[in-house]
Amino acid sequence: MSDLFSVGLLPRIEFGAGSVKKLPGILVHYGKRLLLVSGESSFYASTQWAELAGVLHDQGFVWELFRVSGEPSPQLVDDAVATLRSGHFDVVLGVGGGSVLDAAKAIAGLLRPGNSVMDHLEGVGPELPYHGPSTPFIAVPTTAGTGSEATRNAVLSTHGPDGFKKSFRDEQLVPEYAVVDPDLLASCPPHLIAANGMDAFTQLLESFVSSKANPMTDALACSGMEAVRDGLLAWYEGGHEAAAGREKMAYAALLSGITLAQVGLGSVHGLAAPLGAFFPISHGVACGTLLEAATRINIEVMETRDPANPALAKYARAGRMLGGKPQENDAGARAILLHVLAEWTERMHLPRLGEFGVTEADVAHVVANCRGSSMKTNPVELSDSEVGKILLTRL
Repeated sequence: MSDLFSVGLLPRIEFGAGSVKKLPGILVHYGKRLLLVSGESSFYASTQWAELAGVLHDQGFVWELFRVSGEPSPQLVDDAVATLRSGHFDVVLGVGGGSVLDAAKAIAGLLRPGNSVMDHLEGVGPELPYHGPSTPFIAVPTTAGTGSEATRNAVLSTHGPDGFKKSFRDEQLVPEYAVVDPDLLASCPPHLIAANGMDAFTQLLESFVSSKANPMTDALACSGMEAVRDGLLAWYEGGHEAAAGREKMAYAALLSGITLAQVGLGSVHGLAAPLGAFFPISHGVACGTLLEAATRINIEVMETRDPANPALAKYARAGRMLGGKPQENDAGARAILLHVLAEWTERMHLPRLGEFGVTEADVAHVVANCRGSSMKTNPVELSDSEVGKILLTRL
């Protein structure tokens, strides 16, 4: 960790129950012709949309709807841009989970330039610099996971043996506003709460131990991990604490997006990219099922060949926080961390990789395609065999 750091652009943030009602007052500053990008149906069935649509209509806004189903592909973005750019929209409003927000972010970035997103994807094609301009983008998350409302990258995928999951990344893509209303998360089913919640925690923990971590991101990551500790299971299991847990998880996911955008991630996300490209496994599930195993391997490798690595003390700090044992020694605290992660994985029924068709024969192919940007900020460099061990543990 360095005390010398810089902070990239962040969105303006409106957080709290009912904050979606602020959207008309925010949108009017950009114009009244909207492109609304959302998921298939859940938002449109909500009372929040009925109320918002009525206010927008009464205030003279007009909008066109574009629905996103599943994880967005470069082809989806290119087709949307080709179809919609003649609409001359003043602002793009993305309402949905991480996939919807990533699609909306990429579409907003290319509506005006009009070129293919393949021109800019990292690790694919010519990787041309993005010059913009982007159409202003407002992000409204309806899940608590990716933190896409606070990042400058849009993750796009193609699926199959030659598939990929890569980012279109530029600071011009950062949303103008992130409007985070925990009430919009109320309809999330338990399996999405589990996968998205574990993704958020993974992003917080990986950015906390990132080789680029700094004092500001550490403070945010710790605050976010405390919120997951207190909120995830409460929301997942329902009951009288569910609403409070939902609000804590909305906060944690937002912070996870901020920290990952500033300092990067680690081996879990390095592996989640090829897994999601080659197999029908969602990003949150991939992260959730791998987190304990990847954390264990990182700790074992550092204890063996890099015992002075500052990430070891950070893992211990996270363990003391999750376990509520502030006086525990470092080794004991790291054991607590691993125990808690394993318990969450089992308690929320995160599936193993084998359930998606991953076999031992696939490990080498996944490992060969995991060395993207996330692996570069893992706190310790892992060999192919060490990375493979993470996968084998969760087959």
